[in-house]
Amino acid sequence: MSAGPRRRTPGLRREEVALLAFISTEYYTRLEQARGPRPSREVLAGLARALRLSDAEREHLHLLADASPGPAPGHSREVRQGILDLVHRLPGSAAFVTSATLEVLAWNELAAALMEDFSTLSRRDRNLARRAFLGPRAGGRRLYGVSDVDAFARHAARRLRTAAARYPEDPEVTGLVRELRSGSEEFARLWDSHDVAAEPTLRKTFQHPLVGPVTVNCDALALADRDQQVVIYTAVPGTPSEQALRLLSERASDAVRS
Repeated sequence: MSAGPRRRTPGLRREEVALLAFISTEYYTRLEQARGPRPSREVLAGLARALRLSDAEREHLHLLADASPGPAPGHSREVRQGILDLVHRLPGSAAFVTSATLEVLAWNELAAALMEDFSTLSRRDRNLARRAFLGPRAGGRRLYGVSDVDAFARHAARRLRTAAARYPEDPEVTGLVRELRSGSEEFARLWDSHDVAAEPTLRKTFQHPLVGPVTVNCDALALADRDQQVVIYTAVPGTPSEQALRLLSERASDAVRS
């Protein structure tokens, strides 16, 4: 887009918004002044994209226009900077962020040491649902040897069912569900069961190849505006598991410095 004359106030000009929303400037002006006909869902979606509205702002725009927002166009993979800072500033805790499809989007050093180094994996292989149902079993361990792998499988199926309902036009969501249904009898069975009851996991044990069993408390913080979760693993102070996490943290820090 070519640069126009400098404005006294920040933001897009009417012409720029109209261009990005694929509508005429005259029509956009009439909408601003409440003189035009009620905009269609497609026009509202174009305006939401042009103005880079959040999900909450997008929904409010549709409410103002007395129109249903329809399904969200796709799940968010962008993690807010404040959340990234939080994940990396949790001493002694393994923390990571997952998307609506259970892709690991961000993590700290201890999470990588406890589970695996996600930086060496492709986006595809960083998906925990895919690794739970289709992933390799290193040393006979399924999904890092966690004690609640069956409960996590049920949780993953529920999360993906929610994502499929929320983002029916997102090819990543529909493609992942299709892949898991065709490649995993377990997932297909869970998917067909239509189980939507929540089953929170408060504690789990990892079977780590270097430090042995590590029992952690599990907390998940929902980021509703982006349909993401921050997962935090902490060990009870004074336990062997806390010592194991400390050892893993020290090894991870040494590896970064070397």
